[in-house]
Amino acid sequence: MRNSEIVIGSRGSDLALWQANYIKDLLEKEGHAVRIQIIKTQGDIIQHLSFDKMEGKGFFTKELETALLANQVDLAVHSFKDLETNQPDDLSIAAILNRANPADILLIRKGFTDSNERWTLKKNIKVGTSSARRKMQLTLHRPDLEIDDIRGNVPTRVQKLRDGHFDAIVLAKAGLDRLNLDVSDLDAFEFDPREFIPAPAQGALACQIRSSDTELAEILKALHNTKIANLVATERKVLNLFDGGCQLPLGAYCIETAEGVELRAIMSPRYGEMPSSVFLKAKTTDGLAQKAAAQLKKKVLA
Repeated sequence: MRNSEIVIGSRGSDLALWQANYIKDLLEKEGHAVRIQIIKTQGDIIQHLSFDKMEGKGFFTKELETALLANQVDLAVHSFKDLETNQPDDLSIAAILNRANPADILLIRKGFTDSNERWTLKKNIKVGTSSARRKMQLTLHRPDLEIDDIRGNVPTRVQKLRDGHFDAIVLAKAGLDRLNLDVSDLDAFEFDPREFIPAPAQGALACQIRSSDTELAEILKALHNTKIANLVATERKVLNLFDGGCQLPLGAYCIETAEGVELRAIMSPRYGEMPSSVFLKAKTTDGLAQKAAAQLKKKVLA
């Protein structure tokens, strides 16, 4: 058992605190003393820009990583999809947990559905998302939709929908499930992640620590899911090969099958340009991300 208290660094949003408390509870069940420290990130402070218009990468993670390096916290709990694919020096991922539902979901105001239209969305309605990846796929399949930026935490975005600022919004199903929000007053359509490709590692949680903290690394081994880690590493490798972050319109989704693994990926050089997609099957994930990225690059150049 660790002699000193484990300090978890977390953003202050409802979802980030749910994730931090989830890890806290698991560690406390093992007899460890744990405390959460809230840290504001660039993504929390800058609310007037969509991610594709913000400079740099790691909008929800850099300040947490700085706190780790400064020994202000011992552990940062991240939505793995928010983490840059290249780890800063002296930091490492000690555990990747069981993956929640990786799909995106549409929440739709009553009266704005049409069962004859794709995803049950009425024609020419206003959909809120600040994700370049979601914008790309919405526009690809439903060019009639008006896509507008929406920022704020999950409850804030849901309230903006209820208040009529949007007719529908797109969220990660995992975040909605974790917060257990009551959205029974809204209609919902859950995307098939094999068709509407999620962000790499969407739904997975990652525990980041200082590489030198071997004691905490040993403690976190009990939380690590090797199978999930391998699948999401493949997705994130596709993103890494394009040197991308939140602002890159790219989705990747890797799953196990009876025959091996399947990888689906979609991207465009920037939002507004026609995307390219790939679908690969293999026995293992070895080299799969590299093959997908090479095919995507070839298609984009073509």
